[in-house]
Amino acid sequence: MSDIEELRRKRMQELQQQAAAQQMASREQEQAQRELEAQKRQAMVQILTPEARGRLANLRLTKPEMVDQIELQLIQLAQMGRVKSKITDEQLKELLKNLAGQKREINITRK
Repeated sequence: MSDIEELRRKRMQELQQQAAAQQMASREQEQAQRELEAQKRQAMVQILTPEARGRLANLRLTKPEMVDQIELQLIQLAQMGRVKSKITDEQLKELLKNLAGQKREINITRK
């Protein structure tokens, strides 16, 4: 084999190893993400009533970022021991109303 062919073969082998390593890292990252989501779902089962979980699931369809934020806040409250019983649908509505009220309204007036 010539030196050029040997270099090409080695380079091809290196590229294949890099691609395999990237695939492995991607799979591990996906697995970690799935585990995190499963833990979050389990926490929501413990924190929220079924009706409240249903409301969050419906809201996720239109505002997924907002639901992620709410879920993280609820998990933090539960970890701090500030959630004594399951949060009902009515309590969740109040929480959502308070969060919606915090948004800054932009009014444009024309003269």
